[in-house]
Amino acid sequence: MSDGQLLPVGELREKLSEPAIDIRYLLSRGYARKSVITFVSNHYRLTEHERHILARLVFSSETAERRSKKKLVCSQLEGCDVLVDGYNVIITIENALKNEPTWLADDGFLRDTSGIFRNHRITDTTYRAVDEMLSTLSGLKLRSATILLDSQMSNSGKLAEFIRERAESNNFKANAMTSRHVDLDLKKAGAESVIATADGIVIDAVDKVIDIMECWMKQNGKIDKTLSLNAQVKIIGENN
Repeated sequence: MSDGQLLPVGELREKLSEPAIDIRYLLSRGYARKSVITFVSNHYRLTEHERHILARLVFSSETAERRSKKKLVCSQLEGCDVLVDGYNVIITIENALKNEPTWLADDGFLRDTSGIFRNHRITDTTYRAVDEMLSTLSGLKLRSATILLDSQMSNSGKLAEFIRERAESNNFKANAMTSRHVDLDLKKAGAESVIATADGIVIDAVDKVIDIMECWMKQNGKIDKTLSLNAQVKIIGENN
């Protein structure tokens, strides 16, 4: 099913609220996640983009609770060494800078729903997003940050060099490097490592996670602009 004309955000949220309820119910009954999203999306005749949004945002209560327990609040990062899922963080901030909606998922993590990861191209907005990310990381008073970028992405080496240069000019201890297996590197970082990502697969495999997008939105007074398909989900540590 093609996307056709995308709905305004308010209408989109209203349209997807009931499918989201159905998905949560079926997940609570033990049905497989992929099959549930396909079944419900077919039932409501949703577009590919709308299906993508549901897949990014809607989870079982068990998954949501498990992930939320791993999530640190921004004020807990002072003196920490953080490994950053580079493109995951940068693209989300970049989309927000382009006034694309930011959604609060059932598991308490902020995500964009653009679905452009593999088709991403570096633009001036990307560089601005990097500066915003580094400013946020610096404001969290970390001991250090290591930003990992997927080497398969176009010009990832160039972006890593830009990140290193910008960090150095701001006197912030950060390194950036490319890797062919970023997800694996993050998963194997160890129990003491803090991982900055909103990638559910990575979150499920590590012990401590921080949502840098949340910290950025709090620092910039944008946290109240997030959207959600679940009225019961709130930002953790909103005052931190």
